[in-house]
Amino acid sequence: MRNKVLVCLSVSFTFCLTLVQAGCTSKPAKEPVSYFKVDSSTAGEVSGTVRYTGKQPAAKPIDMDQDPACVRLHGKQIVPDESVSINANGTLANVFVYVKAGLEGKKFQPPSTPIAIDQKGCWFHPRVIGIQAGQILTVSNSDPVTHNIHPLAHTNREWNQSQSEGDPPLKRRFVRQEIMIPVKCNIHGWMRSFIGVVDHPYFAVNGTDGSFNIKNLPPGSYTVEAWHEKFGTQQQQVTLSPSGSVSATFTFTGD
Repeated sequence: MRNKVLVCLSVSFTFCLTLVQAGCTSKPAKEPVSYFKVDSSTAGEVSGTVRYTGKQPAAKPIDMDQDPACVRLHGKQIVPDESVSINANGTLANVFVYVKAGLEGKKFQPPSTPIAIDQKGCWFHPRVIGIQAGQILTVSNSDPVTHNIHPLAHTNREWNQSQSEGDPPLKRRFVRQEIMIPVKCNIHGWMRSFIGVVDHPYFAVNGTDGSFNIKNLPPGSYTVEAWHEKFGTQQQQVTLSPSGSVSATFTFTGD
């Protein structure tokens, strides 16, 4: 009996000692993230234009007949397909331009200002957006119908969310770089959008005059890529001197 008591006491002591040791052991503190600080006095910019050559495609109307509510939103106005959209000056619209290489080893803090997508007129606005990894994406529904936003991500987490009239904006984040994420509406099959997620702030979607501008870029040598949903990608090598400015022109050719 005495031996049994001693065994029990020994086991209890070991168990208590283990608990004490476990209580004294704490997880190591996470190292603070070190973000790269851009020297604005030496930073420069890459600007340019995206041109289009070849036969201009005829504007194709979008058929919204499957949802009469969407048809009523446009009255008798024809809604053109935007997969190939030519600006008034002959340049190509909806092109995502970003620094593809040259920033390795640098980590940039995501901006606090969110990037927005609106569902209006049974259409995604804008069609192409850029966002930094970790930055907030807000999605609104300005229509009197229910929509569904479904980013078909592969590197990031895929998600699928319905949004009815009057619902508050959705808030989501993409945590990894991914060029590009196609977006669809599972209710209205003609709705399309594209999201370029980049792990730095050096990207742009060209404007209605075909131009783009990437500012506050540290001096260095870079690969700049232009992406279009129908015509694929093009790349250029640029070298930016301190406080310099470099011009890059991309030209896509249609059939």
